[in-house]
Formats: sequence, C-alpha cells, structure tokens
Amino acid sequence: MSKKEQIIERLKENGCRITKQRLMLIDIILENECSSCKEIYYKASKMDERIGVATVYRMINALEEVGAISRKNMYKVNCSENCNFEHACKIVLDDETSFQLSSGSLNKVIQEGLKRCGYVKDQKVTSIKVHSENEKLKC
Repeated sequence: MSKKEQIIERLKENGCRITKQRLMLIDIILENECSSCKEIYYKASKMDERIGVATVYRMINALEEVGAISRKNMYKVNCSENCNFEHACKIVLDDETSFQLSSGSLNKVIQEGLKRCGYVKDQKVTSIKVHSENEKLKC
C-alpha cells in the first residue's frame, strides 16, 4: 500500500471525506518538502485558485490528528513506503532502555492491559488520543 493510500485510509477511518482538494493537498505534501501551511497553500492555489487558506489549515490538522504528518518534521510524511505504522510508539523505561512498538502491537498491549485491569470486557479499542499537558480535556 502506498503512502498516499495509507493516509487516505487513516483519514477515512477518522471520518474525513476525501475531496479533490484534499487529495491535491496530500499530493503536494508527499511531493514537496513544505515548511509551512503558507507554502502548501501557495502551491495549492497555483493548482486550484478556489482553495482557501482555511482548507489547507484544516487538512494539516486532520493529517496531524491521524499521525500522517508532524509539524515538528516540517510536514514530512511520518511513514515509510510500506509501513503499517511499524514504529507507532517508542517506550522509554526508567532505566533508560527503550523499544518501539508497531501500531498493531501497541493496540494489543493496550487492549490486554485494559482487559486485565477490568476496564473492558469484549469491546475493542478503535482509537486513542493522547493529550498534551497544555491541552484541556473537553468532557
């Protein structure tokens, strides 16, 4: 599965409609090393003058939410060619040893941990959102 297909699949799983403009933005990000939303907007507006800045910002946020890009990595795609998010999570222990888990392994660890602690019975984890210290939870 190509990077583009993986990204589209993740967006769909997150409830995002895949429009022509969104596909164009994915292509721009995959083909270029863009350093800002403005740069992405500039390239996109050359291809489709109807695209708005807000569309670009919303798409960047959606891509960040599904883990496809990272602003820290200057909008580079966070995935190798055939990955299934094989290094989805890095675990660091108190003795400073570390290891990486694939998305599947991380899901299994969380699912089993929740089951053993009595949080779930037969339910399956479909998504996990980690909040930063500065982000307020909305209940």
